[in-house]
Amino acid sequence: MAKYVAAIDQGTTSTRCMIFNHSGEPVGSHQLEHEQIYPKPGWVEHDPMEIWARTQDVVKGALEKAGASASDIAAVGITNQRETTVVWDKNTGKPYYNAIVWQDTRTDQICNQLAQDGGQDRFRDKVGLPLATYFSGPKIKWILDNVDGVRDAAERGDALFGNIDTWLIWNLTGGPNGGAHVTDITNASRTMLMDLKTLDWDNEILSIMGIPRQMLPRIVPSSDPNTWGTTLADGPFGGTIPVCGDLGDQQAATVGQACFSPGEAKNTYGTGCFMILNTGTDIVPSKSGLLTTACYKFGNEPAVYALEGSIAITGALVQWLRDNLQIIKSSPEVEDLARTVEDNGGIYFVPAFSGLFAPYWRSDARGVIVGLTRYINRGHIARAALEATAYQTREVLDAMNADSGVPLKALKVDGGMVYNELLMQFQADVLGVPVIRPKVAETTALGAAYAAGLAVGFWKNTDEMRENWGLDKQWDPDPNSNASTELYRMWKKAVTRTFDWVE
Repeated sequence: MAKYVAAIDQGTTSTRCMIFNHSGEPVGSHQLEHEQIYPKPGWVEHDPMEIWARTQDVVKGALEKAGASASDIAAVGITNQRETTVVWDKNTGKPYYNAIVWQDTRTDQICNQLAQDGGQDRFRDKVGLPLATYFSGPKIKWILDNVDGVRDAAERGDALFGNIDTWLIWNLTGGPNGGAHVTDITNASRTMLMDLKTLDWDNEILSIMGIPRQMLPRIVPSSDPNTWGTTLADGPFGGTIPVCGDLGDQQAATVGQACFSPGEAKNTYGTGCFMILNTGTDIVPSKSGLLTTACYKFGNEPAVYALEGSIAITGALVQWLRDNLQIIKSSPEVEDLARTVEDNGGIYFVPAFSGLFAPYWRSDARGVIVGLTRYINRGHIARAALEATAYQTREVLDAMNADSGVPLKALKVDGGMVYNELLMQFQADVLGVPVIRPKVAETTALGAAYAAGLAVGFWKNTDEMRENWGLDKQWDPDPNSNASTELYRMWKKAVTRTFDWVE
């Protein structure tokens, strides 16, 4: 009898496979990084074939570490970096072009042209999103318009589109030999092509963007008892296992944090930062620069929606300090370096490397460090980099409170940066509410496992998942801190210095 559920967590910088038991505890995990490709300023790409190769390697590694075989695995769930766009040949399985990553800004002119009729919110009533370089739809259009032969192939039905979830599910379930071409509602809601009410592709938007409908995947529930296919006996799992769970990474973390009730929120600290507030079956329009998005859909139950605040650069800023400036050798060192100083020395680091996401949506912004004096050293830069994550999260929380009318009482956190104690305490100080870390902080993979396990009855209901959630640590705001007042006011001033840089 199957003892575990497997989750593939395909992220912006790495791919991981985790094997979970019924208590939601990881019993095996393997992770590998992949190359970040920067062909031009503002362009960010990944090699889809490298991602597929890494996926196969981490699956084998996780099974080995868990001492498990295919017969031990009840189901497979996928979670993924959202909006990252792949278009490939369904007959050969080869991509026509590198994956265009969610951070990529090359589609700014496409978005500006689309906004000439109806403004940045032209499609927001239907899709919950502003026109921005972040989303998949304009990226598909760019590939169709700029890569030779792709538009003809798409018209013929030979070119397939998918976010990374779709690419992996297609390959896992057979590829050119009958692989399932599907995506769940959470990933579909990030394309700017799906109507939130009907949960189907919108023909009018497809026509405006010039995207042939036949290249798009079938939209399915996030947890689907009608499994889309099985892994291949000669594939990385070494056996046939149902593939039946799919969630975009931030929605997966929401499920992994057991935020199943309206008003519950989580914040994931990864490459970027993403706060999601469950709004139940209500589609709540944002007036404060947030995204209205699909949260999850379990089987035949109604879809659940969310408000989301998306921040482009948080953990990626620490990687930038490591790789580009080389002031640290490994990412965890940033905390020790930041602790060598008492405060930020008066500097503020606004990492608008890909423009600003929520709540501003300014593709014309670029990164700045303000307040520099001869006094500043690398410790201050490290501290300002960490503080930038906390300030950006506060901006999103303020917008969420304004839109929902429900002041947040505490924030559940997850992702790689939540082990940074200095950042978590500063986050509580800036927000003025407790910050809570669960025992399993890798909730993205756990959420994908929950979606797949629920589909096959490994977990009977959401109550069983809630029971698995456990508190690891809580940070309470320091009543003597001025982080939420004076320091935050200076941050807001610093943000205005990033505007209008790209003309």
